[in-house]
Amino acid sequence: MAKTRREFMVSLGSALAAPAIVTARPATKRYPIGFSTLGCPKWDWKTILDNAVKWGYASIELRGLQGEMDLPKRPEFSASGVKQSLKDLQALDLRVSDLGASTNLHVPEAAARQKQLDEGKRFIDLARQLQSPYVRVFGDKWVESEPHEKTIERIVLGLRELGAHAKGSGVGVIIETHGDFTESATIAEMVTKAGLPEVAVLWDTHHTCVAGKEQPADTYKTIGAKVRHVHIKDSVPSGSEVRYVLPGQGKLPLREIVRVLAANKYKGFYGLEWEKAWHPEIEDPEVAFPHYAKVMTEYLKEAGVAP
Repeated sequence: MAKTRREFMVSLGSALAAPAIVTARPATKRYPIGFSTLGCPKWDWKTILDNAVKWGYASIELRGLQGEMDLPKRPEFSASGVKQSLKDLQALDLRVSDLGASTNLHVPEAAARQKQLDEGKRFIDLARQLQSPYVRVFGDKWVESEPHEKTIERIVLGLRELGAHAKGSGVGVIIETHGDFTESATIAEMVTKAGLPEVAVLWDTHHTCVAGKEQPADTYKTIGAKVRHVHIKDSVPSGSEVRYVLPGQGKLPLREIVRVLAANKYKGFYGLEWEKAWHPEIEDPEVAFPHYAKVMTEYLKEAGVAP
């Protein structure tokens, strides 16, 4: 996957577009669903917003835009462009559920670590301007040749530093169940040790089910009180790996995940993480996004979640 990401950055990283201006539309009730822009790496800002409204989405997770993963570098989110982008969102009654930073908090080398923290802080500042409540970060990896406790301590210190930067901004920092940290107990330990109200969890349900081999109800018991955003995707086994498929067509217990969240009064968004940017062979967003809206709306209705 790392190789695919590097190739993606090289091929698309220079793509920039002028900020778009959208036309206001009447607000309508929508189910709490969203999608990550990781799933539509070729779409411009206006296309993202127009399609979100067309298919009944209430939110967008910003994880790159037209090849640029460092969002503050995009004209839409520059000092001069961000105010118009916020107006575009408000005109369509859309929320930015969170910003997906690439910040990795396990990094031990001082200069590289500072670069990671600086990115996280820039994303927090941008989230405040976009009135987005969260910035996603990674613990990411165990560091070879050091005890796990030391890696956890470093990640906790990073969460505290970012949480302190976010204090008073209305923005929280959410660490994703991702990479080497797909077991909910480890994520719970990190967030508890960080000890800040600004630090919480993004539950990537695929990672805890497939890599962590946990049942949704068990995961929720461990981290549920701290979950602020949820990633949804589906897959089938493929050798020693998995192959991503349209939600509802794979082996993930998506209905059960929704039931668990709804029964526990989860108030966040149910976000589709369709990794088209990293896996170009999967279906295009024009197929995956309306499909997810239909399937997830069905699951939410069954679970008693209202728009």
